Amino acid sequence: MDLSTIITTLHDNILHTSYTEIVAVFFGLLGVWYARNENVYLYPTGIINVLLYIYIGFVAKLYADMGINVFYLIMSIYGWYYWTRKDDNKHVVPITKGTLKEHIINIVATFVFFGIIYFILKKYTDSTVPVLDSFTTAIFIVGMWLQARKKIENWIYWIVGDVLVIPLFAYKGYVFTGVQFAVFLGLAVSGYIEWNKKLKEYNIKRPSPIS
Repeated sequence: MDLSTIITTLHDNILHTSYTEIVAVFFGLLGVWYARNENVYLYPTGIINVLLYIYIGFVAKLYADMGINVFYLIMSIYGWYYWTRKDDNKHVVPITKGTLKEHIINIVATFVFFGIIYFILKKYTDSTVPVLDSFTTAIFIVGMWLQARKKIENWIYWIVGDVLVIPLFAYKGYVFTGVQFAVFLGLAVSGYIEWNKKLKEYNIKRPSPIS
């Protein structure tokens, strides 16, 4: 595909972008910005975003992506509760780093979800991109869970998933969504750096346990 063809395709996709997608992109970007800054407002904005993408995924026949947005909805409600929960000293839940055991569980969970989702898409749907749709969905499922639990590794999963999903939406003609995920990628890298700084600050301020 030459450059002129790419530009023409991009232009046509922009002209046919729906208002639903534009609104969904706006709230998606806003939500990730809030997440980067460890702001709980990421959840109400995220809920609006996922409701719109449930509809978009159905129309585009991206059934795994539609399904993950249902999961996002559930995790957004849970994350909203978890992030605002306070301990006896009125402290909110801090950012933490996963253990080696948790890393292994997360990786295994990603491939288990991939296998299950791929089987469902191949056997019960008319998905045209079952492998990529299944794999990115599995990555985002684990990433969303880690975000809800305030684990810094959530950003690594978002980064990997964003890199893979950008061409998926571009292929399906959702150019604004592809651009959204390109911006998500930049915000995810920035979010990892920001959370890493906050994690180090928290570890410095945290009192040493009494022996």
